[in-house]
Amino acid sequence: MNITITEDDRMLADAMQRFCREVIAPAAADIDEGSHSAVRHRAALSDIGIMGMNLPEHCGGTGVSAVALYLAVEQLAAACGSTASMVTAHFLATDSILHGGTEAQRRRWLPGAASGELLGAFALTEPNAGSNPAAMRTLAEKTGSGYRLRGVKHFISNAAEADFLVVYAKTDKSAGHRGISAFIVDRHAAGVAVSAPERTMGLRGGHVFEVALDCEVPADRLLGGEEGRGFRTAMQVLDNGRVEIAASCTGIAGAALEAALHWARTREVNDHPIAEFQGLQWMLADMATELEAARMFGLRAATRREQGERFSQESAMAKLYASEAAGRIADRALQIHGGYGYTREMPLERYVRDLRIMRIYEGSSEVQRNIIARTLLNH
Repeated sequence: MNITITEDDRMLADAMQRFCREVIAPAAADIDEGSHSAVRHRAALSDIGIMGMNLPEHCGGTGVSAVALYLAVEQLAAACGSTASMVTAHFLATDSILHGGTEAQRRRWLPGAASGELLGAFALTEPNAGSNPAAMRTLAEKTGSGYRLRGVKHFISNAAEADFLVVYAKTDKSAGHRGISAFIVDRHAAGVAVSAPERTMGLRGGHVFEVALDCEVPADRLLGGEEGRGFRTAMQVLDNGRVEIAASCTGIAGAALEAALHWARTREVNDHPIAEFQGLQWMLADMATELEAARMFGLRAATRREQGERFSQESAMAKLYASEAAGRIADRALQIHGGYGYTREMPLERYVRDLRIMRIYEGSSEVQRNIIARTLLNH
């Protein structure tokens, strides 16, 4: 498959890189150190259209290509992984409405989400249902005017500061994944309780929360206006999200490689830059090769997404390879920095911490291998 990066795609990526270096990157260490919410960047991101970058123009979005979206998320993550996490979580919520909602729901929610006026959260994971959504226990029972949702969601990004949540719940608890539906829930509705943010190892500004639900939802908030469509929507949305996770991985790994290259050129041992040492050169070569391979996996999946083709296997491969390769790249970059890399004066240890979750959320590496193997065996 040919991967084409157009001039428009490159121009957008260049503009995004300049914006991130000037606005996002200077705050990254402070966000991490103080566990401050990356939502502080919401207004600035909204001003340049980032919050609607995943949406078509008729929904209020920017209508950029899937390749351009990949490149933009990559630049955002290179500057601040927490901010990229906040934005891509918002994309999961809006993608749910885009792909699973009625036309009326799209008109009601997406323009405001694209402009940044509304912030979304994607509520699928539960304490006992992470890798297996069909095991979820949150129930949606019909009432006279709509549905009553009862249950608990866990590790929900953006939940405290969101304006709406797309909540996945069972409308038929005996039907497995076929009984899952989705609902657009007002974050401030009575019966929606959000915990304090979890204390996480990395992405400390991309806050995640537990959400307890015992609330009434009007009938017109049933996503798509039909029960039983939630699982299919969630899987389509996660295909998109995994490409964006791959972009986040290559963004952070690229920043780690750049830091290692700079250190290798400027750090001296016995009056020689350490870049002259062959062992270190080989480390850099391996890092660059893995980064390029990971980026190609991601861009291939983005290209298939742009062409409207099925890309579940490609997105799984992209996330699997990028998340694992990025962890290796960041670890080597820290090693090249020696003891300095282990200090919090440099961003290397933050890159290592931020990347660790990438092998877990939106489907762990083991889940991605299951998806890939299933596709191969059923081909």
